[in-house]
Formats: sequence, structure tokens, C-alpha cells
Amino acid sequence: MDRKEIALIGNPNSGKTTIFNILTGSNAKVGNWPGVTVEKKEGALIGHPNYQIVDLPGIYSLSAYSDDEKVAKNNLLKKPAIVVDILDSSNLKRNLYLTLQLLEMNQNIILGLNIMDVALKKYKEIKLDVLSELLNVPVVPLVGQKGEGTEDLINTIVNYKEHETVEFRLPYGGELEEHLKNLEELFAEKKVVIAGYTYRMLAIQALEGDEVVRSLLKPYGFDDFIQKEINHLNSLFKDDLEMVFIEKRYGFIEGLLKKMLVRKKTIENSIGTSDKVDKVILNPVLGIFIFFGIMFALFQITFFFGDYIKGFLELILSGISSIITKSVSNDILASFLNDGVLSGVGTIITFLPNLILMFLLLTFLEDIGYMARAAYLMDRFMRFFGLQGKAFIPLITGFGCTVPAVMSTRTLESKSDRFTTIFITPLISCSARLPIYILFISAFFPDNRGSVLFFVYIMGIVLAVLMAKIFRVFFFKDGAAPFVLELPPYRIPTAKATFLHTWERVKEFLTRASTLILAMVIIIWALSILPLGVEYGSADSIIGIIGSFIAPILSPVGFGTYEAATALISGIVAKEVVVSTLGTIYGADGGGLVNVLANEWTRLQGFSFMLMSAIYVPCLATLATIKQETKSWKWMFFVIAYTSVLGYVVSFIVYQLGSLLGF
Repeated sequence: MDRKEIALIGNPNSGKTTIFNILTGSNAKVGNWPGVTVEKKEGALIGHPNYQIVDLPGIYSLSAYSDDEKVAKNNLLKKPAIVVDILDSSNLKRNLYLTLQLLEMNQNIILGLNIMDVALKKYKEIKLDVLSELLNVPVVPLVGQKGEGTEDLINTIVNYKEHETVEFRLPYGGELEEHLKNLEELFAEKKVVIAGYTYRMLAIQALEGDEVVRSLLKPYGFDDFIQKEINHLNSLFKDDLEMVFIEKRYGFIEGLLKKMLVRKKTIENSIGTSDKVDKVILNPVLGIFIFFGIMFALFQITFFFGDYIKGFLELILSGISSIITKSVSNDILASFLNDGVLSGVGTIITFLPNLILMFLLLTFLEDIGYMARAAYLMDRFMRFFGLQGKAFIPLITGFGCTVPAVMSTRTLESKSDRFTTIFITPLISCSARLPIYILFISAFFPDNRGSVLFFVYIMGIVLAVLMAKIFRVFFFKDGAAPFVLELPPYRIPTAKATFLHTWERVKEFLTRASTLILAMVIIIWALSILPLGVEYGSADSIIGIIGSFIAPILSPVGFGTYEAATALISGIVAKEVVVSTLGTIYGADGGGLVNVLANEWTRLQGFSFMLMSAIYVPCLATLATIKQETKSWKWMFFVIAYTSVLGYVVSFIVYQLGSLLGF
């Protein structure tokens, strides 16, 4: 049976990714702010393996300015069997703009009107039959978060019959139609063939000034004729032609909405809950204090509740270690299990409760719609440092993992904005660094854990924006691009969606712990025990010799020991490995490693090391992603160099100044 490709498309925050997860049973990320879907995702339709669902990036239009729009448009030009357009029913005016563009592409469309529960509180009646009749497409009502209507959508997809229809032609009226007709006739006469484009679509986009279409038509020698048409229309409308077409489409949408919506009499006079909350949350002064207050509370909760379970896990690991010591007679095997696996991977696992809490709270803030407000709130602040507020979204994503954060910069239209954000994103503390912070804070700042953790995270944000300003001055001198960010209505996420999103992050962490980190632990353990006969993890072991060679360079920043040097080097593979390496070298796990550090290091050394860990070279996965996104080895090595120097300088200043002050 032939496989049919079904393209899933829609505006950001229309609930498209939630629908994709339901249709495919996929665990794709579900969020409530722009930029969640960056790359194309695929999955078979549940119960119908011959239908392949392709989740295209969330976009507002097919203008092809941003990478997301280009990816979506290129996939649509390949003419999928069906395009399922997911709309936010509570904001139809904006969502229907993309629908009109899809119809003008002559796509086979099914409209999924999502978030109907919210829309029906806003409108007295939504006449879906009128919408279906006027646009000549099937319409399915949905409430994605509750799974309502998805069975009807699946049936509509499976039973969809492609049929010959009259090409959708939005009436642009008067002069525009006359010039569109001129171009269509010219293309027909010259037998223009460009895959995925109708003559009507080519004519519209040529007049709009679409560079891709103009380049595709260039071989036919139409440039002068098209420019003449554009010049004539510009003289008539006294406005940018693209804006003229946009206004015409919105005019059509207004007429469409008048026919299909019955508004509640009080709707114009009422202020929604989201608007009332936003008056406080988005206040330029109060909103900043609220943001930092929320972040501070998040870190306090991470420690306060996480430590209860952490202590329980440490007791379990201690019991396992005792059993191994008593039951395993082979010294090397016992060392491998205790000093290697338990001290390395086990130490990481004891921090899992804190990580889960952090993931859970960040996920909740994303899903209720607060993180989009944080980006909006930060626009003025970010612009002072040469970036737009939208760049704050990848930085927030960086709290989870730097790799998707770097990839999410594709939503930034300007190359300068995109590259600057890529360069500063590694300075945001990802979840892989959290075990390092928890370890050192527990060892040296047990009475102020939440406050110190809050300081380290805020320091990363401050350094990031300062470096953005420097990069703008020396590398990217054009101003920040204008930005409009949708503020989705506040929604209480379902427990399933929140836990699913959290589990995805936890699963990624556990996968790394059981593969990459375990592999590094085995290597570090082997280097610590060899050559046979030396004291485990001593300066005479191979790991000690390597670390001792590098240690003198780190003496001015406070931690010129082979243990610290080795841990930092191993952390380039993955940041969690820093903790595993220290645990393996010292032969201690969990609370034992905390006690070892508290006895072997000073508080100032620990603080300096923690700052270095927060700033220096990002992990290999991030470096590979930076190379991929910038398409340049030069920029990847630049990030390695500047983060290394910056980390060293910050740690040097803190350690030397702290020493002078007697800390």
C-alpha cells in the first residue's frame, strides 16, 4: 500500500505539537511558547501505518523570511497528500492568514479548529459548517489538551478523498487582479513549469517581491516585465505591495469571521483573565521583580524538597557499597564497582531528585504561558545589549539543554541576532551543570544553597548579555531586528502533558548517565588504577600524571590540583562527568564526596571552580551543534576560545580578590 504523507502545520501556540503527539503516539516536546518545533518531526498515524504525519515548524505565514518558514514552504512545495492546518479557534483572525496562503498553494486541506473550549467561552456560536462551505474544506473541532475530536480528525484524514476542485482564488479586486491576470497569462503563454507553484501563486509572490520566486522566474526573462508591473502598482497604492496583499487577505478574513462567528454581547466590554494577569506580570518594573522572584523560588524549592529524597538515595548507595565490599573478593572488581560505577554514576543519580524538581517547575512555567511573557518582558532589556526579546527564548531553553537552545535560534530572522544568540547560549547554565552546582554548594554553602544557586544562574544570564553587547560592537554591528511575540492565553496544563515533558528531560539525563557518563567513568577509573600497584587516584596514577601536567595553569584561579584539572577536561565530553570524575578519583559517592571536598578544598576554591564550570568550554554535543548551525569550524573554535578565556578571567578575579579580602 502506498504511503501517504500528511503535513501538520499551524501557528505557534495553536496546539499543533500536542495534536501531533496524539496522532502518532509520539513524545515530541509540548510547550506553550514559540520555537518549540524547530526541525521536521515524523511519525506514523496511530492505527494507520501507511499514513506518515510530518510535523512542520510553527509559523505565522509562508513569507520565507525565517528558517522555519523556509522549511515549511519547501515541504509544502513537494505537495503532500493532505495538509492538516491546526488553528487556535480563540484567535481565528491571525490563524486564518496561513490558511489562505495554503489554499492559494492549491493544497488538499483539512482544518483542525483547536482550543475550542476557550473559543466557546469567547463566542456565542462558531459556525463550522459556514467556514467549511466558504473555503470548501473539511473542518474538525478539537480540544487537543483533552484529546477531544482527535478520533474525528483521524477518520477525516483516512477517509479524505482528493477531488478536482476549482482553484481557490482570493479576490484581490481592481488593479491587483488586472496585473495578476497579466502575469498569469504570460506564464501560461511561455509554458512556465516550476514544481509546486500554480500560475496564480507565482504571480502573487512575484508582485509581493518574493526573492525565491523572482530567482525561479529569472531564466524565463520576465524580470523587466515584472518590475514594470510592480512599479505601476506602487505608484497607485503608495505603499509596499506586500503590505497591500496582506491587507487584502485580512479584509477577506474579516468578512469570513462576520459570517461564521456570533459574538457575545459583552465581549467588547469584558477583559479576559489573561489580560488582567498581564497588567501585573508585564508591568515594566513590577514584572522584572516577579520574574526574579519566581526564579529565586524555583531554586529554593529545588533544594528544599529535593534533599529529602537525595538523602534516601545516598543511604541506598551506601548500603550497596557495603554489600559489594563484603561479597566481592576480587580487589580490582570491587574497586571498579565501588570507586568506578557507584562513585561515578551513583553520585550523579543522587542528584536526580533535584533535577526532576527543576525540570518539573520549568516545564510548568513553559506550559502555563509564563515563559513567553518573560521573553516579552525582557525585550527592552535585551535591546539595550543589541538583541531582541525573542532571543530570550533560546536562553530560557538553555536552562534545560544547550543543544536544543542553539537549534531554536533558527526562529530568529536576522543572521546577526541568530549568531550572537548562538555564541552566548553556552553561558546559560544547562541541567548538566546542575549536579556540579549541587555538589559544591552542598559542600561549601549548606546554609545558603538556594541563594547561591540563584546567583550562579543569574551570573550566567548577566555574562551572556554583556558578551552579546561586545559581539554586537565588534562582529555584528547592525541593530536588532524588530520582533513581535505572541502572548498565548494562560492555560492550566494537563498533568499528563507536564509529566510527559518532564519525563522526556529526565529520560535524556538517565540515558546519558547509562551510556556516555558510564563510559567516561570506566575510562577515568582505569586511568586512576593504572599502573597496577599505585595508590588509587594518586598523583602517580596515569590520571594523576595527566592532571599534574595541566594543574599549574589552574593554580592562579585556585584549584591547581590534578583532581580539578582532570575533572574539567573530562567535563568537555559532558558536564555531568565533572562530578563523576571527582567521585571516581576521590573514591567517594554522594554525601561522601561532599565531605571529601569540604575537607580537601577551601570554600573560595570551591566557589571559583564552580564559576569556571559554569562558563568554560561547552560540551562536545553543543560544539557539534554550533558547527552545524553556523556552518563554520571557525565559529565553533571561537566559542571554545572565548568561553575558556572568560571562565579563566572570572575565576581568576574572584579567587584573587577573595584571597586579598581573606576569604
